[in-house]
Amino acid sequence: MSSGPSETLSEVLATALALGEPAALLSLSEALGSTPREAGTAMLVMPDRVAGTIGGGTYEWAGIARARELLAAHAVEASLRMPLGPETGQCCGGHVTLAIRRADAETLAALQAREAEGAAQAPLVTIYGAGHVGRALALALDPLPFRTRIVDERPEEIARVSGTRVARVVGSASATAESAPPGAAHVVVTHSHTLDSLICASLLEANTFAYLGLIGSATKRATFLSAFRAMGLDEAALARLVCPIGGRQVRDKRPAVIAALVAAELIAAFAA
Repeated sequence: MSSGPSETLSEVLATALALGEPAALLSLSEALGSTPREAGTAMLVMPDRVAGTIGGGTYEWAGIARARELLAAHAVEASLRMPLGPETGQCCGGHVTLAIRRADAETLAALQAREAEGAAQAPLVTIYGAGHVGRALALALDPLPFRTRIVDERPEEIARVSGTRVARVVGSASATAESAPPGAAHVVVTHSHTLDSLICASLLEANTFAYLGLIGSATKRATFLSAFRAMGLDEAALARLVCPIGGRQVRDKRPAVIAALVAAELIAAFAA
């Protein structure tokens, strides 16, 4: 049994400690050669459930089993070193060392501090418009390593947004675009082409974004670009506008499918 995908390790651990449920932090303390995850990756192991992953496969299962032995024996810490080769049924070729420690309030504080630092450094993604596609995208991005916010002037639409880590903003989308910090990503999916144009023009003029995606067709892109050129916007900036969003290889207009494709574009944009 696993915990919810949007719960952080600290949230899971806080609940476990409050309920008096024993838990162990299973960490990848050393990763040499080819390994599924990098050193520092961690997960939580409880007697009947886990939260997170250190990469899956044989070595994760061995780590979970060892962590549960530690919990059953009321021990404090242990370690496990494993080669990821034929002898363990894997072919990665690397070596890992797993650190296992019974979790307590000190563990919780350390996890909270680490997660807070990670959240502060996470890339910002702003979704303009809380219609069908905007809401689907907010839900798709919720478990991903982004700081996601969705902006719409309509409170009734913002109220329909799902996701535990998504910031919901009832306010002016165009004003939000004007004050956007550099290096952020923007996905424009409002109900109004006029509003879409205002948002995109503001972001293109600044040209400090990591990604700017606009929902629409090739015809919409051509129409908008013509207007932006008439405004004197820079051609290099215009070339960075992604429209249609989600690529052109998959012609599926269902909101959830568009959201999945855009999520992949955002991951690639920030990785670059």
